[in-house]
Amino acid sequence: MAAPPAERSFDVIVVGAGIIGSCAAHAVASRGASVLLLERFDLLHQRGSSHGESRTTRPTYTRPQYPPMVRLAHRLWHEAERDAGYTVLTPTPHLDLGPRDAPAFVAAMANGGATELAPAGDASRPAWAEAFRVPEGWAAATSGPAGVIKATKAMAMFQTLAAKMGAVVRDRTEVVDVARQEGNTIVVKTSTGEEFHGGKCIITVGAWASKLVKSITGADLPVQPVHTLVCYWRVKPGHEEELTTEAGFPTFATYGEPGFYGTPSMEYPGLIKVCRNGGPPCDPDGRDWATGTGAGGIAEIVARWIDEFMPGVVDTTGGPVLRQPCMCCMTPDEDFVIDFLGGEEFGKDVVVGAGFSGHGFKMGPAVGKILAELALDGESGTAAEAGLELEHYLIGRFEGNPMGKATSH
Repeated sequence: MAAPPAERSFDVIVVGAGIIGSCAAHAVASRGASVLLLERFDLLHQRGSSHGESRTTRPTYTRPQYPPMVRLAHRLWHEAERDAGYTVLTPTPHLDLGPRDAPAFVAAMANGGATELAPAGDASRPAWAEAFRVPEGWAAATSGPAGVIKATKAMAMFQTLAAKMGAVVRDRTEVVDVARQEGNTIVVKTSTGEEFHGGKCIITVGAWASKLVKSITGADLPVQPVHTLVCYWRVKPGHEEELTTEAGFPTFATYGEPGFYGTPSMEYPGLIKVCRNGGPPCDPDGRDWATGTGAGGIAEIVARWIDEFMPGVVDTTGGPVLRQPCMCCMTPDEDFVIDFLGGEEFGKDVVVGAGFSGHGFKMGPAVGKILAELALDGESGTAAEAGLELEHYLIGRFEGNPMGKATSH
């Protein structure tokens, strides 16, 4: 999968092989264009934001631009599964819990077409609903399409499909500069002195986006990596089968500050994933991998939430059984960055996808296809057909307003 020395010129060079970059490379290759996908670390590494056992997908968002993107992504997930011959997305119900009259909760349920759970004793109420304790003044609502995505497996699927279509994939290749050569060639330079030439370039380096863009243009891209902790907890004896995907148990999330989320018992039998959103800011090149594990840390906060909302079915004694560090890449307003790098030097020849703020993985195939079309065509026909207005994601929203369009998600 390594490029031979003579092969240095491509229609598109994608920098960063997380889920977004892998999907973008696949989308470029599916158009018949030549594409090089470069990864700084090993393929499928665990230093960024795309690794791990699972991610959730759900349609409920406070901002109306996201549910159509979720629906587009679901179609593209299923098309990729068809081409690969195996599945990475397991459908489930999705449950949202929030203060009944909170504007964010009300908006998200409306945008996602959610339906409030039937009261206890109603024949239509699912059996799994009894696993949750809903506080006074709160409501619980279900929605779809939703499910659990096998994260690392999904990333590998898109990389493999791209390679089968002719994409060249190289790992352990750190990009240190992107520049325009005389004419219309974009030159991508690596830390070892290699140079690759492309007609277009797509930058999808996750937590390293601000650093790379700063080194290329001198401009500040407001994407802040935060350290978060993925926690798996022991299911209480006698409830192991109830909380599985086979039993129809949902993915779930809460509205509040902070928010919490979880998936059914799936990847580790007898354990269930329950986490909190976000975490403290971090430097992707100098992380404390143990952040959040001590007293008062992320794991302890999640344990308190479990004891309040799922006390009968999840055991918090001794803390989580497994802890896996991860990063989310946050913009101030928690909206994505999908835009041309711009300026006199790059114009529409370099595209950036960054700042996916903890909810980008599920959108990966949609965002990747949009980035590919922006690079190849200068616009995205897929976004237009799906009713997605890309002005929500422009870098310019931060000019003169460092918080962008900051509101709650």
